[in-house]
Amino acid sequence: MPGPVVVVPCFNEELRIRQEVFEPFIRERADVELLFVDDGSTDGTWARLNEIAKALGPRASMLQAPTNRGKAEAVRLGLLTAIVRGAPSVGFYDADGATPATEMMALHDLLRPGEVDVAMGSRVALLGRNIRRRAFRHYTGRVFATMASLLLDLPVYDTQCGAKFFVSSPLLREVLQSPFRSRWAFDVELIGRLRLGTPTAAGLSARHFVEMPLKSWEDVAGSKVRLSAYPQVLGELVTIARDTAARRRQQKGSGS
Repeated sequence: MPGPVVVVPCFNEELRIRQEVFEPFIRERADVELLFVDDGSTDGTWARLNEIAKALGPRASMLQAPTNRGKAEAVRLGLLTAIVRGAPSVGFYDADGATPATEMMALHDLLRPGEVDVAMGSRVALLGRNIRRRAFRHYTGRVFATMASLLLDLPVYDTQCGAKFFVSSPLLREVLQSPFRSRWAFDVELIGRLRLGTPTAAGLSARHFVEMPLKSWEDVAGSKVRLSAYPQVLGELVTIARDTAARRRQQKGSGS
């Protein structure tokens, strides 16, 4: 039986990606598989991924996109591939290893098909937890999260943490069929699609989502999201809102 698949999107990660980040997935879980998706890297990422996958063994595989199309498309391609292969659950995980592997798999263990269909890591700086995040990213993240929460009608604290797991439902497969409109805010777009549903699959209510405050998370240097990108990210929220409204009108029209 196929096990859960963790999709790892990669773009020009030759100097940042570390084998030891992924070893716990293979060493501590007998069923988990890793799927590295190279998003058209222009450095030596593909060769480095080959080395890592070979060292990790048969439960690590790779996909290579011919051109760079952004993290959103890399994640979508990876999740769809894993679902087609029969994975009962799928997740995505940042290549920098900011979230420990143990925390990622703790998210997986929260899933209960039909009850908890989406489990998301949340970076909450509580006493007794080790959340190391630059102040700028924290405060801009709070503004973004507030806007995303209003858009989604979902009291979510952290939409942008790069650690999420999903039950491989027909709904998830359907909403992944079309490319995301957003390049950076695709997490919000994906959650929005799951909330809305499709003409043939009912959407998820708030009770189907759970956020887990991470015990540990570290802001790794070299993030692709720069200060100059934040206006674009906020603009993507507007695009998502319009796209969601259009999908809702289309569904109402098809149901009338």
